Amino acid sequence: MKIRYIKYWAFAAVLGMGTVSCEDFLDRPTEDNYNESNFYQNDEQCVQGVNYLYNSPWYDFQRGFIKVGEILSGNVYEGNSPYLNFTVNGTDENLVNMSYSLWAVIGHANTVYTRLKTANASEAVKNQCMGECLAWKAMAYFYLVRSFGAVPIIHDNTAELNSGNYNSKFKVETADVYEYIIMTLEKAMELLPARGETGRIDRYCAEGLLAKVYLTKSGLSGTRNADDLAKAAEYSKDVINNSGRNLLANYSDVFRLANNKNEECLFSWHWSAGRDPWTQQNTLQSDLAMVGFDEFGDCWGGYAGPSVDLQDAFGISALESPETRSDTDTRRKATMMMAGDVYSYFWQDKGGFDYLRFIYDAEYGKGGPNGDYQSPTGANHVKHLYGNNNDHLLGLGVSAGNMYSGLATHILRLSDIYLVYAEAKMGLATSTTDQSALDAFNAVRGRAIPGVTPKTSITWEDVWKERRLELACEGDRWYDYVRLAYYDSQRAINELKAQRRDVYYNLGTTYKAYYENGSWTVNPDETRYNPDAKAPNVTVSSFTLPFPTEDVVFNPNLMKDPVHVDVRFEFSY
Repeated sequence: MKIRYIKYWAFAAVLGMGTVSCEDFLDRPTEDNYNESNFYQNDEQCVQGVNYLYNSPWYDFQRGFIKVGEILSGNVYEGNSPYLNFTVNGTDENLVNMSYSLWAVIGHANTVYTRLKTANASEAVKNQCMGECLAWKAMAYFYLVRSFGAVPIIHDNTAELNSGNYNSKFKVETADVYEYIIMTLEKAMELLPARGETGRIDRYCAEGLLAKVYLTKSGLSGTRNADDLAKAAEYSKDVINNSGRNLLANYSDVFRLANNKNEECLFSWHWSAGRDPWTQQNTLQSDLAMVGFDEFGDCWGGYAGPSVDLQDAFGISALESPETRSDTDTRRKATMMMAGDVYSYFWQDKGGFDYLRFIYDAEYGKGGPNGDYQSPTGANHVKHLYGNNNDHLLGLGVSAGNMYSGLATHILRLSDIYLVYAEAKMGLATSTTDQSALDAFNAVRGRAIPGVTPKTSITWEDVWKERRLELACEGDRWYDYVRLAYYDSQRAINELKAQRRDVYYNLGTTYKAYYENGSWTVNPDETRYNPDAKAPNVTVSSFTLPFPTEDVVFNPNLMKDPVHVDVRFEFSY
């Protein structure tokens, strides 16, 4: 970890730095107007002090979490990416930035949490804000432990600075890191209100995360732990039954600007549509969308996209005619653009966004691919895109711009908790007919596939696949493989090696003919999946990412065996 970030954030995180966002609940104090001695003097200032945790320190992690969560897992193809072929090393820029971003979250959460204890504000608001700090801190550690395994614990920034040993910290055993996350979430749940303003973290949001932590931790010892699964089931069921939250009726609505704050989303990064300061904005459209998708000249993601293997999981193929494609799962179109797709919620001022017309009609797709079919998989991204500036104005009432939007990024949703419950309720079995587990599973699947017959029995494999389809391209899938590898690494390895992670050849020939004259003809000798595709070199060590090289240089202890820490004895809130 970049321990020098502790120093920086201990100083800078007192206020949450920055300017005012476009949504009131994300307002932040300007850095030059306040200092520690004259801030945190009322309820409003306490809320502003914690608002920073909803966006800026996560920025570099957000820009890279698709690479870890989706490219590593085989959901997304990006040519020559080290995440595609499992050759990531400690100098990889995305890995380095993601790591530092998570430590920045922890540093800010620690500093603001401590300062809030003596704030001149109501107890209710102080508790709410301290609870939000701890929930975000737990989320950052959850990403860290699933990415890097054993990591240091930074409980109190001031104590670390006073001790002077921040460049000699030892990693803490993975099981102890999980215990620390659990302890942190338990305290967050004590402090948070049962239901707060939509978009902010409340007690049930923290409880949902706790359920997912227990599900993940359940296999850590090498075999699944029945008590951990029971806890995961208990906490997720409480969220389902008592939070008052529900799934949105239409899956794709979850990801629209107008629903940035919605009851289905438990944890979200809420970005501001601006670049002053840099890092308050969402930049993912630039990374994922095809050139020309918006009018700002800032999109370069057309040569990457959802993988052939993810299409296989949805039961469809880029080689099928759109007229006959068996496309019953609404999540497919909400996740990946394919031939024949038209989107009413993108380019609303032009009557919707037509995927193939954008590529092959130079006037309609002005500034776009201009006849060059770029995707090597037959699909392009949909999630994390807002559309053009008119769409942004309609959704939020403010303009987007070059490399910035206010589209929220949802990182823990209620549908995830439904599937956590369905899996956890099985316990150590591999299937269940328990009605409550079936209700949770069928609620998720039924929304996605209207009219589908509810299942009367589900297996572990059913839930495993459903998680992939429900959460595809949301930065989560790799972490499912990590938790599977805890107790069945060979199964995880075998599945990853069997994936179709490579490309199709000559898709543009078929697609152009279909657009121009409506004929769908596939020459299997030319338009085909790469016959020379090689399985990735996945090993047990692949499920733990390397520490940034610079961190190891500064602190060689990071290369030593982790130490055991009794976290509930050593630390307290």
